[in-house]
Amino acid sequence: MLFCLVLFSVVAYLLGSIPSAVWIGKIFYGVDVREHGSGNAGTTNVLRVLGGRAAIPVFAIDIAKGLLAVLAVYLIPDLAPNSEKFALIKILFAALAVLGHMYPVFAGFRGGKGVATMLGAAVAIQPWGALVALAVFVLVFCITRYVSLSSMSGGVAFPLSVIFLFHEPTIAIKIFALFACLLLFYTHRQNIKRLRAGTESKTTFKKKIES
Repeated sequence: MLFCLVLFSVVAYLLGSIPSAVWIGKIFYGVDVREHGSGNAGTTNVLRVLGGRAAIPVFAIDIAKGLLAVLAVYLIPDLAPNSEKFALIKILFAALAVLGHMYPVFAGFRGGKGVATMLGAAVAIQPWGALVALAVFVLVFCITRYVSLSSMSGGVAFPLSVIFLFHEPTIAIKIFALFACLLLFYTHRQNIKRLRAGTESKTTFKKKIES
């Protein structure tokens, strides 16, 4: 079991390290998105720099990274499903996938903020809470067009729904939900400053760089 835990921990980080934004930008558009826009290797910057056709596969891949990393827990033998240990290992894999996205070994450790990868992990850990968070994200985005504000709003909705709406019984998952919320606020700290100053950019679906 220990060997499998170590092996899949490495796999979770490597999955998270797949720099979809960087690779898609370079291969199909000849552009490193980290050199344009916000400099962030994530869906939002790809949308701003390259447009929706590039952003959709980036978003899908980044969600899949978190989802698959967590689901690897089912490949570990002699591990009782729905136990506290089972939940803790899922959270470990989620954290490693997000860490890989933020600091990808395949892209010089310059990655994104981990929102989509965190969403994929959350779907695998607490799908109903993740669905509520996604719904809040979409609602806030439709009203404001601020991805940063929408992400943080979804982040707040996640632990609130997990704890108070769905009454999640597993303590580790409650802690994960709170941690995910705090991580989103930490990675968006510069966005918070710009939101307060009124200088945060709204997101449109028009690309700024012609391929």
